[in-house]
Amino acid sequence: MAQPTYEQLMAENQHLRRQVAQLQSQAAQFQAQVQRLTAQLQEALRASKRQAAPFAKGEPKANPKTPGRKAGDNYGPKAHRPIPHGAPDEIIDVPLPPRCTDPGCGGRVVEDRVAHQYQMEIPRRPICRRFDIHVGHCATCDRRIQPRHLLQTSDALGAAASQLGPDAQALIVHLNKHAGLSQGKIAGLFADLFHIRVTASGTCQAMLRAARRCEPLYQRIRASVPQAPWIVPDETGWRVGGKPAWMHAFVTPTATVYHVARGRGYPVAAPIIGYHYTGKLVHDGWAPYDQFIFALHQQCLNHLLSRSKELLATAVGAAAVFPRRVRVLLHDALDLRDRRDAGRLSPHGLAVARGHLHARLDRLLYWTQDNPENERLAKHLAKHRQQLFTFLKVPGLDATNWRAEQAIRPAAVNRKVWGGNRTEAGAHAQSVLLTTLRTGRQHFRDSLQMFADILCGRRVRLAPLPAGP
Repeated sequence: MAQPTYEQLMAENQHLRRQVAQLQSQAAQFQAQVQRLTAQLQEALRASKRQAAPFAKGEPKANPKTPGRKAGDNYGPKAHRPIPHGAPDEIIDVPLPPRCTDPGCGGRVVEDRVAHQYQMEIPRRPICRRFDIHVGHCATCDRRIQPRHLLQTSDALGAAASQLGPDAQALIVHLNKHAGLSQGKIAGLFADLFHIRVTASGTCQAMLRAARRCEPLYQRIRASVPQAPWIVPDETGWRVGGKPAWMHAFVTPTATVYHVARGRGYPVAAPIIGYHYTGKLVHDGWAPYDQFIFALHQQCLNHLLSRSKELLATAVGAAAVFPRRVRVLLHDALDLRDRRDAGRLSPHGLAVARGHLHARLDRLLYWTQDNPENERLAKHLAKHRQQLFTFLKVPGLDATNWRAEQAIRPAAVNRKVWGGNRTEAGAHAQSVLLTTLRTGRQHFRDSLQMFADILCGRRVRLAPLPAGP
């Protein structure tokens, strides 16, 4: 067989070079396509988890438990409405018929006893009050003197003499900020249930007025945040005038502060948390929280568990090993906390087990991650290595930011109904009223009575908040 000539070898070499270049170009295109599709998939997964989407917890269980109470001896005590205390407001007599109601009998009915049934009802008849205000003047300085009753919410007379009472205004605030009803629905409810005519703009003005009255209490609540032993912050998307904004929540043992702002960086959170805060911060992986360098941090393990679960949903082959081991490590840390809280672990045993967790984490992060998503998670874990197991060092500290998540959830639900606030004044009123409402509930205060007291000018104290000026 004849040997190929030099020219033939050069031609074949050139052909092979063109094939290699073509294959490299195709590989680059495929890699770019994989990266693009991976990014789209991750964005779709994140979008499904956002609070703007309908709430969901994944696919339903294949064999769910039967709802309701257990049958038989496991049923437990049957619940019933207790008998109201005190004298009834209304007594209605229900006499026996004179004859038996059986069509074939018709005999005389004899009374055996009188039984009692109780019914709790809501009043639908509104109360119309008229205040006969005796206006006068000082005989010495001629100063106008106008007294004020404890139930009055304003000193206005003349064209503004007809107003809503403190309970009605407090109910408007409660229905909008807690129940999530829009101004139009609140106006309709007042008309249908109480026969009180109020416009949607009137309910809006009532809430703005309530926010102005709550402003001093709001400032005292905000001032208490930097003094708290721990803070759990979180934020969610919001709208002000149709433009993007953020709703921030800061939860402490005695208060919950809301703040609507255009941004969500360190300059927004620092004035509320405190630039030199030295307590504990339990938060998600949002980078600006790391700028509180004097605080003791705890990363939310639930966010990390969810993130690793999302990686497992799309991982193939060896790429699934890393997120699976991350989940096992974090679950072991939570189990260790439960054993400590149950008293089944000595302080020395806890310290040794905590050291083993850090060693396992270090070995896990030592691996070279070929998958970009795994590498991103590994970098996050390495960066916050000292913030993962703080809850095992500080008894009673939460391992997740569930408190802030629960505080954010009502606002997120309301956002689905009316989208946010139309004006900056409405956004500030949203912050003030939500803060007052949520903090009052932390102190077991009746929100309707609390707002009614504030609207009537009565000072509301929520110990142990600072008294303020």
